[in-house]
Amino acid sequence: MAFNFSVFKVRALSAIVFAIIMLVGIIWNNWSFFTLFAVIAIGCLYEYQKLLALIYPSYKNISVIHKWGLIVLGVSIMFALSNTILPIDGAIFNLFRTKIIPILAGVLLLSDIVTKKFSLQNLVISFAGLIYIPMSLSLFYIIKGQNANYNYDQYYAAYKFVIPLLIVVSIWVNDTMAYLVGSFIGKRQLSPVSPNKTWEGTIAGIVITVLLVPTITTYIFRGELNTNFVFLLCLVSTIAGTYGDLFQSGLKRQAGVKDSGKMMPGHGGFLDRFDSILLAVPFVWFLMDILYRQ
Repeated sequence: MAFNFSVFKVRALSAIVFAIIMLVGIIWNNWSFFTLFAVIAIGCLYEYQKLLALIYPSYKNISVIHKWGLIVLGVSIMFALSNTILPIDGAIFNLFRTKIIPILAGVLLLSDIVTKKFSLQNLVISFAGLIYIPMSLSLFYIIKGQNANYNYDQYYAAYKFVIPLLIVVSIWVNDTMAYLVGSFIGKRQLSPVSPNKTWEGTIAGIVITVLLVPTITTYIFRGELNTNFVFLLCLVSTIAGTYGDLFQSGLKRQAGVKDSGKMMPGHGGFLDRFDSILLAVPFVWFLMDILYRQ
């Protein structure tokens, strides 16, 4: 994969704008944190439906209520799981969990039955999308908010955005380094589903990330973070993120498209940008559950 400076310039400029939006959303307050990932989930679900309709033509036949109801249901699930970070009466969260979400799921199911477009395959595709996207991203809320259930280091308890930010930064660094190294010296293809990814770039991206990010965070936070945990977080994020990228590449290959959308010049759509995060977050949450659960 030869290095193309004009492509890199477009990718770099759009990545800077994207990074600013992400950093503000993650750090500003809990509402911005919730809104950021809810918007990401909406974009990803929309593109997911388009991709799967190309792979499974029968999925094009879902009703309009099913199509948009899935997105509303996804955001509702995320809201119901955000009770650890949003300052809202617990009764409202219970209302969503016990009534609104089951009703929305029922409407989604009945909409296809009433319009005679019901298909078990389509239903499975839709609910798989809910697990893959909004439920995965909802783990960010749990990671950020459940300090009462985890024996965090004191710094994590005081600055709850640190771990979500480290996950995102690890993915960014890994993607950037893998792209740059792979462009200059990459020769051996990593996987047939992603022809531009190389073993050289992938290994370099992981190694640079697990060395660079813990070193920088130790310097910035003056050793108050657990460096061993940051190292493990970076390692898990980069490896799981790489598989998330390959999974999305496989879907696009089956659908016969290069990008899932056009949200970011040089990067593609929401799924192109967040495919790594969708798989990395569950694995980091599992790592934290093992290490920090009281």
